[in-house]
Amino acid sequence: MGFFDGYNVATSGMSAQRTRINVVSANIANAQTTHTENGGPYKKQNVVFEELLLDNVKNNNKSEGFGNTNTNNTSNLRGVGVKEILDTNAKPMMKYEPQHPDANKEGFVAYPNINPVIEMVDLIEAMRSYEANVAAFQQQKAMDTKTLDILKG
Repeated sequence: MGFFDGYNVATSGMSAQRTRINVVSANIANAQTTHTENGGPYKKQNVVFEELLLDNVKNNNKSEGFGNTNTNNTSNLRGVGVKEILDTNAKPMMKYEPQHPDANKEGFVAYPNINPVIEMVDLIEAMRSYEANVAAFQQQKAMDTKTLDILKG
């Protein structure tokens, strides 16, 4: 494990959660959007995360005198990233509003199928995850500072 690995993992988590916060915020802001550039109501988006791995292949080590070859293949976690942002396939909610400019021939308006309560819970969870990554970053900094103090003294 390298000196900066803890920082890299924490910052990648902060970046991923920041993206999630932005997407959830957009969902909340567009919960009543009935018309988009593509036509139709806004589609809720979800963030898909992926683990970021750094493959380390250690060199073949021959033990002296035994002639054994030992190959260790390991994958080290290097953080988390955003794999993609997906639009949901949920059907829009239809509300009868014949006076609305986006109403169809029957007088129904298609609204995004977004529950603001669920989105707020998701937003709080993303914020707490971001804060946890900040705490991990600060703890790594404190450990490194203490290590440098010990080495100095």
